[in-house]
Amino acid sequence: SEKRSELIQEAVIEGVNESVRVFLASKVDQYVANEKVSGIVNDFGAGVPSRFTPINAKSDSDEFVIGVKQIYQGAWNPVMGLTDSYSRHIWGIISDPGTFKHPFTGETIPVRAEWKVETAGPNDKLDIPFESKIWNPVLQEWTNVKVDSQAISKIVFDFEFSNWHNGQKMDMNDILHSLYFTIEWGTQTDENDRTFDTEFTPRAAQSIQTIKGVNVIDEDTIEIYVDYWHFDEGEIAEWALLWSSMPWEINAAMEKAVMDGKASFSRSGATSKNVNWLSLIIPNDANTIKSYLQEFKNTDYIPNALKDSRDAAYFENRYDYSIKWIENNNHAVISNGPFYLESYSPESRTITVREFKDESYPFKIGKWEQFENAKFPEIKKVDIKNTLQKGAELNVDIKAENSDSILYFLTNSNGEMISSKTIELDDENITITIPSETTKDFGMGANNIKIFAISNSVLKPDFYESSFIVTEKGEGLPSSIPSDKIFVENESNVWFWIIPVGIVFLSIIILKKRFQAKP
Repeated sequence: SEKRSELIQEAVIEGVNESVRVFLASKVDQYVANEKVSGIVNDFGAGVPSRFTPINAKSDSDEFVIGVKQIYQGAWNPVMGLTDSYSRHIWGIISDPGTFKHPFTGETIPVRAEWKVETAGPNDKLDIPFESKIWNPVLQEWTNVKVDSQAISKIVFDFEFSNWHNGQKMDMNDILHSLYFTIEWGTQTDENDRTFDTEFTPRAAQSIQTIKGVNVIDEDTIEIYVDYWHFDEGEIAEWALLWSSMPWEINAAMEKAVMDGKASFSRSGATSKNVNWLSLIIPNDANTIKSYLQEFKNTDYIPNALKDSRDAAYFENRYDYSIKWIENNNHAVISNGPFYLESYSPESRTITVREFKDESYPFKIGKWEQFENAKFPEIKKVDIKNTLQKGAELNVDIKAENSDSILYFLTNSNGEMISSKTIELDDENITITIPSETTKDFGMGANNIKIFAISNSVLKPDFYESSFIVTEKGEGLPSSIPSDKIFVENESNVWFWIIPVGIVFLSIIILKKRFQAKP
């Protein structure tokens, strides 16, 4: 028997180790806000700490205090830094993305980039105009695409530029430099290629395979051709988007510092090379960036990706404004969001951000207040018969609020699907009619209906489920038959038992007192 038990234990262990398992976890985080604070946005994915909450929140005070578990866990650089959730929360209000996810639907929505998608996917392709260009990391220049080049999708982006936090205006050079950087650092031309990062290069190499060419239309519009298709045009736009979260001169200075071996974009690169993980929020690294900017200015340096784009004064102004920013703020975090980073104090574990009061910033206070209160779909009332004769028409009356459509499922007594349909709503009230051609397939006995109220603006449906009995034609449910038996309460004389018991207890008490009274 011991041998048998051992074999069973070994078999169980082997079965568990080799089995396919799917682990599901539900995490509930509690967030506390002062009752005087309004405008909190509860993102279905990110929760309260989404970027919309600190941007949209309102209070009577000029100062807004947000408590976080950690203030600094990793490096602050836009290439392979800002990887922990705490820094991402802060970065989300300092930097505006080109696109973002809707907090209640998960769909891609425009923030700083409107788009128009044209696609021939998934099976066909579009011709790419010959004037379109792509960065050539071998020749170190922009080259025209090959004749007869094709791509699956074409996306036209119309950007909404504003000033960077240092006062310089965003422009198409910031966009083109970001594409240059992705291709340059996503391609390893040889073993001695200095534009290589152990973490970033493999990741960038995957995305650049789909980029086939770009064509600048005007100062804030660009065409991008990619080999990518999705049934949702928003996903195509998000995949193809070119955007820059920092001025190109900061990126160029970071690139030079990494190529010279003074820092690394990634944690693993910093460990292997025994250098700093580049963090623009740290004064020492910020001064390194400033020294390269000063060198660029003194040598009239123009990056290869931006040659012949502007005059010398443009580049000098770019360098000057970023140098002054670092000198005044003791960090090199420059972006384009509604807040700018004022200071970082490791001693007090505090980061201070202030409102970016610049007329060029496109979004006014209240831009995202539409996300404050999600209007959830709600099924208010459902009227359905308890019984139905097989083959008879079934009507279900429904009242649903904040709903765009109703989805229902009908299953028979064996759990088999009988019917399913989505019905668009024009009013809160609707009657679903199930024809006799469908109800004849119901099984005898209990059948089931499930109803979902769906909203296009909040992807959290309301749910209703009920059962009904199906009988043959001409038959009804059996009614309960009253019994002829009469249940009479037992009227036995209670005093018959109480009197003797009382006498016994009284006798015991008297005897006990007599024995206690004897000396």
